Amino acid sequence: MEITGFFAAIIIGLIIGVLGRLVVPGKQNIPIWLTLLIGVVAAILGTLVAGAVGVDDTSGIDWIELILQVVFAAVGVAIVAGAYGRRRVR
Repeated sequence: MEITGFFAAIIIGLIIGVLGRLVVPGKQNIPIWLTLLIGVVAAILGTLVAGAVGVDDTSGIDWIELILQVVFAAVGVAIVAGAYGRRRVR
């Protein structure tokens, strides 16, 4: 992955995190900064997986890469929301 691709993944990751949160049903009791962090990680993972599969460089919008990123974000939000929601406040 090129350095421009890495920065693009971070910027797009901010949006991907919000999309991932919208995909997960129900209310997620996690802070927005954690959602954005999950989105950045999901965008990077999605870009790496798309590159490994060979669908990262197409003409136009890379729909498969975008779908992979949103799926990673949705899974990440669901896992973190489940773990974060089980915390006990003292």
